[in-house]
Formats: sequence, structure tokens, C-alpha cells
Amino acid sequence: MRDYSMLGLFCQEVETQVKSLKQSLSILKQQPSQEGELDTAMRSLHAIAGSAQLIEIDVAATLSEQMRVCLIAVQSGSTPLADALVDRLLHAGDLLIEISAATSDGTLENWLSQHSEDLAQTQTAIAEGDKAAIPPALPQRATEPEHSISSDHPKPNPPSLLLDSSMMELFRLEVEAQATLLNNGLLALESQSHSAQELEALMRAAHSVKGAARIVGLDAAVQLAHVMEDCFVAAQAHTITLNSDRADVLLRGVDLLQSLSQVSDADLPNWLTNHDSEFQTVRSTIEAIRNAEGTAAIQTLKADFVPALAPAESTPTAHEPENPLSPASGEISPADAAAAQERVVRVSADNLNRMMGLAGESLIEANWLPPFADSLMVLKSRQLELSKNLERLQQNAMLNPDLDQDSKSLIDATRQRDQECRDLLNDRLTELEEFIRRSANLSDRLYREVITSHMRPFMDGVQGFPRMVRDLARTVNKQVKLEIVGKSTSVDRDILKKLEAPLTHILRNAVDHGIELPEERIAAGKPAEGTVRVEAMHRGGMLAITISDDGKGITPIALRQQIINKQLAAPKVVAKLTDAELMEFLFLPGFSMSKQVTELSGRGVGLDIAQSMAQEVGGTVRAASQVGKGSSFYFQLPLTLSVVRTLLVEISGEAYAFPLARIDQIITVQPSEISIVENRQYFTLDGINIGLIPVHQVLDLPPPASSPSPLWVVVISDQSNTYGLVIDRCLGERELVVRPLDARLGKVPDISAAALMGDGSLVLIVDVSDLVRSTNALLNSGSIARVAESSNKTPEGIILNDSAPQEKRILVVDDSITVREMERKLLQNRGYVVEVAVDGMEGWNAIRSSPYDLVISDIDMPRMNGIELIKEIKRHPRLGSTPVIVVSYRDREDDRIQGLEAGANYYLTKSSFHDDTLIRAVVDLIGE
Repeated sequence: MRDYSMLGLFCQEVETQVKSLKQSLSILKQQPSQEGELDTAMRSLHAIAGSAQLIEIDVAATLSEQMRVCLIAVQSGSTPLADALVDRLLHAGDLLIEISAATSDGTLENWLSQHSEDLAQTQTAIAEGDKAAIPPALPQRATEPEHSISSDHPKPNPPSLLLDSSMMELFRLEVEAQATLLNNGLLALESQSHSAQELEALMRAAHSVKGAARIVGLDAAVQLAHVMEDCFVAAQAHTITLNSDRADVLLRGVDLLQSLSQVSDADLPNWLTNHDSEFQTVRSTIEAIRNAEGTAAIQTLKADFVPALAPAESTPTAHEPENPLSPASGEISPADAAAAQERVVRVSADNLNRMMGLAGESLIEANWLPPFADSLMVLKSRQLELSKNLERLQQNAMLNPDLDQDSKSLIDATRQRDQECRDLLNDRLTELEEFIRRSANLSDRLYREVITSHMRPFMDGVQGFPRMVRDLARTVNKQVKLEIVGKSTSVDRDILKKLEAPLTHILRNAVDHGIELPEERIAAGKPAEGTVRVEAMHRGGMLAITISDDGKGITPIALRQQIINKQLAAPKVVAKLTDAELMEFLFLPGFSMSKQVTELSGRGVGLDIAQSMAQEVGGTVRAASQVGKGSSFYFQLPLTLSVVRTLLVEISGEAYAFPLARIDQIITVQPSEISIVENRQYFTLDGINIGLIPVHQVLDLPPPASSPSPLWVVVISDQSNTYGLVIDRCLGERELVVRPLDARLGKVPDISAAALMGDGSLVLIVDVSDLVRSTNALLNSGSIARVAESSNKTPEGIILNDSAPQEKRILVVDDSITVREMERKLLQNRGYVVEVAVDGMEGWNAIRSSPYDLVISDIDMPRMNGIELIKEIKRHPRLGSTPVIVVSYRDREDDRIQGLEAGANYYLTKSSFHDDTLIRAVVDLIGE
């Protein structure tokens, strides 16, 4: 690639960009606040680095990249742009000019040997400037003074039990927030009984509850919280140790406070009367623990009160802390330190849903503007044609001596008016394009903010699980530790609520069935304490949740025998099932591997609930197990129920949307690959015969006018069936705002919801589970139609000749002349028609004016960068299906993910020019 033409382009690029760089640095030296000049300087260095990497001049690439990193540190405000640093950067620009000249002359090695010391000093100075970007360590905050735990403060009790409902609501919110901290802290203390940090947090939480209870006059809660606070202070002083038995009592106190906070105002007096003895017993036991006399009292309490097993219906649900400020002390509690950064207000689910709908409509309305701008572009081109006609008419008039003066004056006036109209149209079109960009950006931001408001951290839905697992483990005499990973992962609040029951049942099964007794684990070479792990993350645009344990696992032989015992399949069939197929039986209603029904499990309803929940929200769940190593359950769910990622398809000329989470595969099938067995059509995929179903018949739609070749097939399945649905064609992936169907329609067969497309048209979202049931019913009736076996024939049987292949047109968008010319040369040598644009804005105007089969774009460009260009293309109703390849020198994984999420089909680095990677990507997308 390092031929003379490319070197010449590189030298030209360096000369141009260094000139721009020096101009910007000179301005910045006088006016450091000019951020626009800083951006210009970084773009110049980016262009030099990319070009140098392209033709493998490492010294120039390294130096320019060091300069760019230094300017990034300046832009962040952590490195001052001192005059000395500016001078060093200007000198580095001179070195880049000399490097390019030496490269062109073939004397680069000599130059490096003569200037190595100067180059090293310059790079060191720039690197030191970069190091200055690291801020010094922040000073440690002074330790907050401990709360006084004395109850002798002269705080008069309120004149009545309840001040008002608003104060009681504050008390409930305070208990709800602090109970989470108390539960988690006590569980942590069981493994590290003298943790100063945990004890401090527990003491503060109990103090906050005490203050909140005192404000509303709940003396029982005040006294209980006070003795708990005293107990934590005693543990801080190492007077006592909070072991598991003592933690049981303190957790019982937390349960009482939570129960109290959930009682309505009207029922509160009677509830306090009925539970007064329970409060006194727990309080006296905690006092005995504080005085290191608690052994006998604990046994008495455990005889009277058995720790709750946290049934599924009572597991704390997701909540929103609305009062992170303690009403007692006015200080922010540790549990809500993060939440205190933002104010939280109550908004009903209906309000959020209406806001979601309006935000979606706003986004759609913004999409109406680009087609209008396109029509103005057409008007502009036609006016240009009119101007040319007027110009020819004026020329003819000047050559015609017989034409009177008035006619000539009229033509001149028309030409002048035409010029005024052209100027006016150009101005308005420019303003409209700017308005479109602002409107689209504003609508998109509004849409994203509303979606974000519908999300909650994963921890909000699982905060009660550590306590539940701990109590369950103590009930069955096991040692179990629960690990929760991905607590901050955003989850739709509706999905979070639906996850509560399935996760509870799976965790119960893990503790009761999966984790062995301590002596069994030690005999098997495992630690006595078992581990259950819950992990949540975003993967591929979906919410992935994994629940795994390191227990004994599920024995395939026992599972096969249980399937036979329950007569769910014939023994010969069961013997041939794979391990993955065997696991599917765990999700059937009433199926259980437990030999006896206990209070915890054995009824066979838990995993059925998990399967039903996953299907209800348009997701999937599967299980896996290894004997002796444990079991895992994998949920794949949509990120939100308000927005669904779909595959748009055309069926009988109409658009339908399939949720991506319910699609197994999208493939094409040649007519020659279709087989017929017992009058039904099949094709083979991965060794499995899959029945072909004309989906238009299932949806009761007219047959399509013609069948494509090859056939487009969407593969869907449920627990026992897999079908290949034949569609007209694929229209691409889209994120759609779900609009529920009117309740007066009842359940519409095979349809779950509707959505609005970017052009305002309606699209129906398919209910895949219902569609599978309808397909089964149609097959049982024996009336299934066949798909076309030879799609290259017309209805009259005339074979159509393939038309001559048309030239493929590609638009290359890059602000580097070196890169543009390199890409143009590579692609033209392969027979493609290539046009170029110097930045994102020029590329956007070009693709709207002319059709292209493919767009290849850089990321860092002036006026409109590559990410913005890709989003504009994918948002446009006519251009959204145009494939895009990103070619950038950025090679970080974060940059690649950003490009692919914007809609790029491929993300390549500029090193791909040195092999066939770029050409292979182009051929893959648009063919030869």
C-alpha cells in the first residue's frame, strides 16, 4: 500500500492538518477559552494519526496520537494549557512536517537517527503534560461524629399517637429504607462479626428509625429501635459479639418494625394492642443480648417465635425511596447516600405509560420532517432545471433582433425573480435541515428519558432475597451464601415486579434441593458453605439474568426416570432425549424432582411460574445442570415492556412485527431444499426436520402475489414444537413503542399489541405463543397449504430470466483525503461505483439525493460525526435499510459497541486495508 501516490496524499494531509493545528494552537495561546479551536486541533491530529497508521508510518502515528491525548486532558480541564505546553505542541507539529518530508524523500531512517533526542524530549514533555491530567487524591472527609444514643434528650412526645397521615407516610418510607440496611448489615455481620463499617451503618439505621417513630408517637417502635441501637453500640465496643443466634433476634425486631410500617392508620391502634407482648419479648431479649446475658432469653424467644421463611408472596417488592433524609436527625443515611443525589417523586404507572406514548408519538412526528425536506430538495432540482430553461430563453432573446424591448425586459425580470426564489429556497432549506436535526435530537432525548424513568435498579427487586436465603438455610440446617451481581443493572419496573415470584421459587429450590448439607459438601471436597449466585446484565439488547448454585446438580438418569414415572413420554423417546431437552420437562406444571412435599418445595409449581412469566413478557428461560457441580437457570427478557425490539416482516403485502426474543432463527430456504413427507413440507436445519408453514394462512390473510426465491423463513418454537414460517420478505429490525390494544377488542387471535412506525403507519405485533397454538390447530385440521415449490415461475409457468446485474453504488464518507482515496481505489478495482463525501453533513445530503447500496463512514468528522450520520440514516423511513460499514482507527471495544448500537452492520479498523477484511464485508452486505 505504501506507493508513491499514497505517500503524496499523506504529505498533503500532514501539511494541511498541521497548518490548521498551528492556527488553532496560536488562537488558544491568546484565548484559552476557545473550545471550538481545541476541537479543531484534535480533529487535525486525528486525521494525521489515521493517515499515518494507514501507510504504516508509526513514528508519526505515535506522536500525533500523544498530542491528541494531551489535548483531551486539556479539554477535560485537568491539565492547564500553559504557554510552554503550547510551544511544545507547535514544535511537535514542525516535527510531523519534517517526518512527512523525510518519508516522501525516502530518508526517514536518517532523519530519525539525527533527531532522535529532540523527538524523545518532545514526546516526554507531552507525556508529562498528560500525566498532569491525573487529579491529586481527594482529602479524606472528616469522620462524622457518632450519634448520641442517650434517651435523655428533652424531646416531648406528641400530644396524640398519630400527628397526621403525611407524617405516618414519612415514617413508613423511613422504615422501608432503613429495614433494607438493617437486614443486609446483620447478614454481613454473621461472617464478619466486628466490622466497624457495618456496625456504624446499623447503629445509624436504628437511630433513624427511632427518630422517625418518636415524631409520630409510636412508643413501642421507639423503645425497640433504641435497644437495637444500644446493642449495636455494645458490639462496636466489643462488649458482645453478634453471632447467628443473636442476629435471629435482631432480625425478628426488624420484621416487627416492617410489619408495623405496613399497617394502615385506621388499624394501627388495634394492631399495637395485639402485638404489644411480642414487642416486649423481643425488646427484653435484645436488652439481655446487650448485657451479654442473652443465651437463655434467646432460647425462650426462639421457642415462641420461629424466624419467618419469607414466602414468595411476602418478599419485599421493588420500592422507591422517597425520603432519603432522616426525619429524626436531618442527616442522609448510608443506605440512601446514592439516592439522595436526586429527588424522587411519586408518578403513577398510568402517567408513565401515557408519557411513553406521547414521547413515541413525538419521535414519530419528528420523522415526518425528513420526507418533507426531501420533497423540497426535489423542488430545488426542478427549479434548477427551470432556471436553465430561462437562461437558454434569455440567450435566444439576445440573439433575436425581432424581439421587442418589453419582452426582453420581462425575461430579465423573470430571471431576477427566479434567482431570488432560488436564494430564498436555499436559505429555508438550510434552516429546515437544522430544525430537523434539533427536533430529531430533542424527540430522541425525550423518548430516552421517558424510557429511563420507567427503569429501576435490579437491586430494588431482590433486596429481600439475602435475608430469605439466610433464613431458609438456617431452617434446613445448611450454610448458604447469596451473591448478587449487577445490582445497578436497569430493569423495567413491571418486569422487576414480575421477576419476584419466579426468582423466589428458584432460590428456594436451590437452597432446599441444590445445596448439600455441610457434611456432604465436605465429603465431596467442597467448602461447607454453598454459594447461590444471581447475576443481571444487559446483553445484546436484552436483559440476561442467571441464577446458579454450586450444589449437587440434577442427575439425568433420575430426571429420565421421573419423566417416565409421570408418563410424560414413552421410555424409548425419553432414552433419545438430549440433556437440554430433558431440562425442558422441569418447566412443566406439576413436575418436581422432590421425593416429598415440604413446606419449602416439592409441589412442582415453581419452575412453571418461571416459564409462564418469561413467556408473558416475551422472553425465554432455560436450565442447565452438571452432576456434582450445580445447576443454572438463564432468563433472557426484554429490557422494557414499553419498547420491544422486533423483526419487521411483510406478509401478504402488510407489515407485521415479531419480538426478537421469541425468534429462534431467520434463514432462507431454496425450493430444492424442501421435502414432502405425508403431504407436509419440511426442510432440514442442523439435522432437525422443521415443518414449513405459510404464515398468511395462519393469520387468515390472502396469499401473496408471488413467492420469492429463495424463501424467507422465520423459525419459532415452544416447548415441544418448532415451525418455519414462510414470509414475503424481511424489512429489518426496529425498536417499537408498544401500544396496548383496546380492551373492548378482547383477545385478538395471534396479535399481542400494536405500534406506530416512523411514517405514522400502524404495525401489529405478533403473539408468538398464540401463533404456535393456531398453527397446531391448523395442522390438526389437515388443511395446511403448500408453499411455492418453484418460485422462479410466473403463474402461467413461464420461467423468468435473471436480469443483467446492475452496478453497485457505494458512498465513502471520510474527512481524510488519504483514507477516501484508499477506499475509493480498493472498491473501484473490484468493480463498484464509488462516490465520496468530505464529512458527515455532505454524506447525509448525498445519500438523500441519490440511491446508494452501501455507505462506508469514518467516526470523527466535522459538522456531523459518523455516529450521528448512521443514526440519521437508520431513522429515515426510506433509507433505514441501507447497510453501513464503519471504518475508523479507533479500536477500543467501547467504540465498536457504540458504532454497532447506532446501527452499523460492520465496525472495522483502518488496518483492514492491509488485508481483504473490508472487501469481504462489502461483498457480504451487497454482493459482488
